Amino acid sequence: MSSLVNFSMKINGEWKNFTASIEDKTNEWGKNVIIWEAQTKEEREAKAKKTFAGGGQVVWTDGTITKAEKVQENASKAPQNDLPF
Repeated sequence: MSSLVNFSMKINGEWKNFTASIEDKTNEWGKNVIIWEAQTKEEREAKAKKTFAGGGQVVWTDGTITKAEKVQENASKAPQNDLPF
């Protein structure tokens, strides 16, 4: 079983989205993390080729990975107006 991590990085002043796969076993290069540019749902469904961005290895773990909960839109982020209702 592997885990997927979505994250963003600011590169040359522009935010880019990436996905990392953390595998349970290492590959032939001793790596168990693969990073690629994030894909849209349509790209994933069309099995579009991933743009490889890097690789690595897990160097420490407490043995668990917890799935983050989705954050609900905050009502305070809604546009404010001066209407009394």
